[in-house]
Amino acid sequence: MADREWERRPDLRSGRAAQLGNLAGMAAAAGQEARVVAARRRMASVRLTDEERRICFDELAEQFAVGRLDEDELHRRVELVQDAVTHGDLQVIFAGLPVPPLYAQPAPARKPGRWRWAAFVGAVWMALPFFLVGLAFLVFGREIAAAIFGLPALAWVLVTWRWASAPGRQSRRR
Repeated sequence: MADREWERRPDLRSGRAAQLGNLAGMAAAAGQEARVVAARRRMASVRLTDEERRICFDELAEQFAVGRLDEDELHRRVELVQDAVTHGDLQVIFAGLPVPPLYAQPAPARKPGRWRWAAFVGAVWMALPFFLVGLAFLVFGREIAAAIFGLPALAWVLVTWRWASAPGRQSRRR
């Protein structure tokens, strides 16, 4: 009977799907939060660099700009950042605020995808018959016909090989 009610009432289906979507979202957020906490724990005894202090100052200024901190609180926390020696000292400074980007996981470097090489293989297979026809024309003394068939096929393969082996857009920007 419960199965039939499930089929009859679409509001039950959408409610359960929404619950599953929320659970998946919470699980992903919990996983990200666990990675950040683990990174903070690993870095707790590591000394701060000047660049990391600058990132903390920028983050506190951002929190002040969005209204999470008042001016007195900002000054107090900036002084604490100046006095901080290790990453463990930052936990008190950022209590009640979002975690600074120091502990965010870096995005994995993107390599040219395998799909580029698959496209290259497809281009070679498309050019192969034209190249073979051009080679046959060359063997039988028809040089012009050989050039008409063979040279564009070779150019096509070389262009797609260069495209497939080129770095992606992301790595060119850096």
